[in-house]
Amino acid sequence: MASTDKSILITGCSSGIGLCVAQGLQARGYRVFATARKAEDVARLNAEGLESLQLDLADSASIDTALTEILHRTGGRLDALFNNGAYGQPGAVEDLRREVLRAQFETNLFGTHELTCRVIAVMRRQGYGRIINNSSILGMISLPFRGAYAATKFALEGLTDTLRLELHGSGIHISLIEPGPIASRFRANAFANYKENIDAEASHFRDIYRGMEKRLTKQGPAQPFTLPPAAVLVKVMHALEAPRPKARYYVTFPTHLFGVLRRLLPIAALDWVLRRVSKNENR
Repeated sequence: MASTDKSILITGCSSGIGLCVAQGLQARGYRVFATARKAEDVARLNAEGLESLQLDLADSASIDTALTEILHRTGGRLDALFNNGAYGQPGAVEDLRREVLRAQFETNLFGTHELTCRVIAVMRRQGYGRIINNSSILGMISLPFRGAYAATKFALEGLTDTLRLELHGSGIHISLIEPGPIASRFRANAFANYKENIDAEASHFRDIYRGMEKRLTKQGPAQPFTLPPAAVLVKVMHALEAPRPKARYYVTFPTHLFGVLRRLLPIAALDWVLRRVSKNENR
């Protein structure tokens, strides 16, 4: 059972997983600091009854301002951090300009790393804490045209695994969530980034991109095995409250499946499966 005086900072709360987890933990008695990148989202979250602050992971000054204010409000204590803020940048690896790939890393990895290190210093002083990093099925396997996002999630998993070893005995526990398909605005936001940063007509993959555009803009039922954000909330609560939280939490069927296939299949066989998945979804 959660203690009503526990505090948690969550990034990326404008919608989807972040919003659901913020609302769910607040209802459970946590003092939730629900952060978002845009001022209008922060205003909306505050109007909806959440304690919200602006935090842009691509901006060190924004990270510092938000965390300083949160620690001021809590008297210098923070029980938990849920690193959820991230976005997807579709496109073939050969079509990614350096600055586009850098921007993906600034938000999905470098900003998360900077915030985490700041919070670890707080947790070391108090002698305890929980850190939860929201990864992806694309932190375990990759798929064509998701190279930028997969690269950041593979890197996040590497940092998290290293931190788990370095934090041993500190009283600070760190876990990874690996969701797979979750109902959210992720696909719509990814499509906007694709249109802004990928020159599809000049690409070798322009015909495939047309199929990808249909997938990213498709209305109606979600893709198979998609779960609501509440499925992630259940795993986050376990990572926060279990005496011995797991190192990894798989959420959806595809995540469980590919976790097994990655261990069992030869690389060539797994590549064949992944090519088929990509071909089928981008028809």
